[in-house]
Amino acid sequence: MSRVYNFSAGPAVLPEEVLREAAAEMMDYRGSGMSVMEMSHRSKVYQGIIEKAEADLRELMGIPDNYRVLFLQGGASQQFAMIPMNLMKNRVADYIITGQWAKKAWKEASLYGKANAVASSEDKTFSYIPDCSDLPIDPDADYVYICENNTIYGTKFKTLPNTKGKPLVADVSSCFLSEPADVSKYGLIYGGVQKNIGPAGVVIAIIREDLITEDVLPGTPTMLRYKIHDDAKSLYNTPPAYGIYICGKVFEWLKKQGGLEAMKEYNEKKAKLLYDFLDESKLFSGTVRREDRSLMNVPFVTGSDELDAKFVAEAKACGLENLKGHRSVGGMRASIYNAMPIEGVEKLVEFMRQFEAANR
Repeated sequence: MSRVYNFSAGPAVLPEEVLREAAAEMMDYRGSGMSVMEMSHRSKVYQGIIEKAEADLRELMGIPDNYRVLFLQGGASQQFAMIPMNLMKNRVADYIITGQWAKKAWKEASLYGKANAVASSEDKTFSYIPDCSDLPIDPDADYVYICENNTIYGTKFKTLPNTKGKPLVADVSSCFLSEPADVSKYGLIYGGVQKNIGPAGVVIAIIREDLITEDVLPGTPTMLRYKIHDDAKSLYNTPPAYGIYICGKVFEWLKKQGGLEAMKEYNEKKAKLLYDFLDESKLFSGTVRREDRSLMNVPFVTGSDELDAKFVAEAKACGLENLKGHRSVGGMRASIYNAMPIEGVEKLVEFMRQFEAANR
């Protein structure tokens, strides 16, 4: 069976080169006589794997020395609680609601203190990014929170909000490593890796060291304290060891592609193919305000639920998988992460052309 073009929003497509390498090392990792899956996370060999993964990520993103890199578990959703537990010293935080995940994070933070929704795009089904140049930032706010790329709705912050000096916390799950980022503009930047970096089960958090303190909300479990994980260099307990190993392979692959500048160029080229077609199509239309479009997640509709379902079914028969939109919005969505080759997007656009000709 040949591989399909997998447009899933996550867990998502991984570079074939990485999968082949992992397959070759499955039974015996570099002469150790065992798989990384079977290896002690306290072993010298594994120590080398996790240290190299961190070093490569630091190099790719240009992470400053005063930021810590943590490999954690619980996915992005666990961070919705871990962030306020660790950072909400004044029990106040400001949230910008641009989609379902930001909304969930905001609701979770409300369990721990006053979570202000200082801007929202819910009035137009999250199809745009609100103006964040002059927000009513609470003087007592401990941080300002965004979901930088909205997987479900296909929007992306092109300009970071003006936080008026407060630390910016960003969930970058679906745009992680898709383009260069200035880490110094964030207090905390984090993401689940299963969209653009690796298999589900790992979350990477990059945190400015002054934000990692003993001073957490009363009742914060030991496992949910950044300081515990930082002090133990992500090895406080058994980490998602195999997942981190695959992330490390993806970091190596990204370096080989020329780093994040080169990825951005490639991702823009892929997205342009699809957006240009949507803009000229008489059947399909994109659902996002043009200036806020994501490079990673492209939602689109025909305007008919029946035609949408027919499109998804026929696309699947042609080896174009997982194009059904999120259950909360319907329609279609093509997630075109780093590892999606341009040939996959070309094949999708060609299929959309044929479908339009046959169904208009």
